[in-house]
Amino acid sequence: MKFLFYTHSLVSDWNHGNAHFLRGVMRDLKRRGHDTRALEPEASWSRENLVRDQGEAPIAAFHETFPDLTSEVYGEDFDHETAVDGADVVVVHEWTDPALVERIGKARRRGGRFTLIFHDTHHRAVSAAGDIAGLSLGNYDLVLAFGETLRERYLKAGWGEQVFTWHEAADDTIFRPMPEVEKTGDLIWVGNWGDGERSAEISEFLIAPARDLKLSATVRGVRYPDHALAELKAAGIAYGGWIANADAPQAFARHRMTVHIPRRPYVESLPGIPTIRVFEALSCGIPLISAPWDDAEQLFRPGRDFLTVADGNEMKAAMRQVLTDPDLAEELVAAGLETITARHTCRHRVDELLIILADHGTTDVRAALKTQETAA
Repeated sequence: MKFLFYTHSLVSDWNHGNAHFLRGVMRDLKRRGHDTRALEPEASWSRENLVRDQGEAPIAAFHETFPDLTSEVYGEDFDHETAVDGADVVVVHEWTDPALVERIGKARRRGGRFTLIFHDTHHRAVSAAGDIAGLSLGNYDLVLAFGETLRERYLKAGWGEQVFTWHEAADDTIFRPMPEVEKTGDLIWVGNWGDGERSAEISEFLIAPARDLKLSATVRGVRYPDHALAELKAAGIAYGGWIANADAPQAFARHRMTVHIPRRPYVESLPGIPTIRVFEALSCGIPLISAPWDDAEQLFRPGRDFLTVADGNEMKAAMRQVLTDPDLAEELVAAGLETITARHTCRHRVDELLIILADHGTTDVRAALKTQETAA
């Protein structure tokens, strides 16, 4: 089948975690014989900031790293009706311009035979509900929400009738253990500063413990204001700025542990939704310690796959324990990898997507999947 993805950007992962997951999903669909294509707008703030920050080299590096992925930039004159008419499945990400979200929906209503999906991977449904409520989703066949609480929010608000939970996951062809890489540091955190949703948490669960333990620590990410950079420097933490997602496994491999610091909207209003970095870190085989977070959907085995702490003092104690107890570190690595391999790779998510489409897709899509199943 032909899958068309409307994304904010496929080529840029600058402050854009959905690109991580979409790349893995598209690659797995292609391995199964499906055709995949991504469309991204000319005015992509992620791509624009990446080029402004790093130049054009990361764009070229993306194409070298992912020669199997295809993305096309569209402008004001792009013929979206022709694009969607040639697809079997169209997936529209929630950062897509609202007018275009509506336009694609109208193409479906006017007789389009494709299955039309809206994909939400953000907390705006609770932190900026008006943005989602203002979208025209009445002509969409399905909604994929990256957590059960988000799915329930859509149903309660009447934003869709067929809404399914579709968590993110790790592309384990890229995110894998690298035991051959020498460890040169104690702690790494790969995460962006954001809009202040976790600034206090970063200080409590990362900066203060690393400072007090005098760790060899590194932070990679973007949008750090001057006061945050000064705080990192004062704590002796190296700041490395943006890192290409495909380079993150090497960075994890060079360090002895990492942490998970969820954004406040996920803790307070959308429990059960981890960031994609949890999946990716565990897939790389690095011990992980999590700040308070409710695994409401039992995606993991807290205490086995990763350690959980309640405050900064417990974080400091857990960091010390991981660094001084090699058996504990090995147990965390093995358990985390086991859970990812069993449940949380992009292969698993494509399996889930195809099951949803086989049961709830348009007539043509259900027939195509049934034919493929019979042939297999």
